[in-house]
This record gives sequence, structure tokens and C-alpha cells, in this order.
Amino acid sequence: MAKRTVPYPIPDEIDEPVKQFNELDASLTYSYASYLNWLFPERVELIAGRIFKMSPSPSRVHQEVAGSIFLNLGNFLKDKHCKVYSAPFDVRFPKESKADKDVYTVLQPDICVVCDKSKLDARGCIGAPDLVVEVLSPGNTRMELLNKYRVYEEFGVKEYWVVSQSDKNILIYTSNEEGKFQPSKIFTLSEKITSSVLPGFELELDEVFDDM
Repeated sequence: MAKRTVPYPIPDEIDEPVKQFNELDASLTYSYASYLNWLFPERVELIAGRIFKMSPSPSRVHQEVAGSIFLNLGNFLKDKHCKVYSAPFDVRFPKESKADKDVYTVLQPDICVVCDKSKLDARGCIGAPDLVVEVLSPGNTRMELLNKYRVYEEFGVKEYWVVSQSDKNILIYTSNEEGKFQPSKIFTLSEKITSSVLPGFELELDEVFDDM
């Protein structure tokens, strides 16, 4: 039998615990099984098995903006079927098999809403959330607008909010019938946004960016 080959190097199936970020090899492709053995304090995400180190601790403004949106979503969803979660919260995006060793994309959205409770387990969410919110920071704009955009679109996130704390605006991408994101207008101060995923929900942007 011919030996199976792969287009990129993969770590051993059973990994030893990794206690320092610099022990990882950026040339390797890692799975969620590997990710579970990483004990260092730095937060990282996986996109197609590649490691992306997250920005340092979010700024106060980032936390206030994300907190305001989370609080509004949480109040609206109280006693409703959907659940809202904030980072750190692992969302795994399986291609086919849901086995840890076969999952190569793991993200930690700032906020996500999950309406299909079968996707929830003790470790987070496996499968696309219905709604994802990312609050941009100076160090992560390219990540959100390029890499994460592609993941969320490919795996079927229904609605993706990109929140700019510096410009005080929100852009909403909504998945169409072909599974492609369609952008909204840019919503800014004095406006309110609604959600196709959460009928009846309204968010006042003046409240989100209050005192900035």
C-alpha cells in the first residue's frame, strides 16, 4: 500500500502539553486536538490549521463597546431560545468530521449568538453561530476583515457585524441565498440597527458608543 502523503506537515496525533507559545512550529498545521494541549497564557486562534496569535488584552474602549452590545443582546434574549456568548469562547468550524483531530479552524468571536442548541457543548460551540460580532482594534483589523470574514461566510454564519470603535460605526454582512455575504450600509451615530436573525431586536448606536 502506498504511503499517504499530505500537502503540509501535521503534528503527531497525540501531542504533549505545550507550556510556552514559542514551542509551537508556525510551519505546521494544527488541529483542535493539538489546541486543547496548549497551556500557555497567550490567546490564539486556528484558521485552516494555521496559528493566529490574538491581540494583547483588549483596550478599555473595546471592552465597553463589546460589553454594551453583549448586554443589549443578553437582555433581548432573556427567556428566548437563542443564547449569547462573549470571548473567550471557542467556536469550532468542522469541515466534515466533528472529531477534535479533524477540526482545523477554531475562533473566539468577541460575541456570538447561537440558536441551535445542538451545536453547544461543554467546550463551546461546534458549527457556525447564527450571528457573530467582532469589535475591531488597531492590531486586528486585517484579521477580521479578511481571514475571519472568509471563515464566517464559508461555514454559514447568517449575520456578521463588524464594529469599528475608532469610526463609531457598524457594518452588517448578511448571508444571501447563495451563502455569500451582502454588506449593509454603514450605520453610525444617531442610527439604530436591527437583525434579520433576531426579529424585534434593535440597537441604538448612540448607546453603544456613549462617552467614547
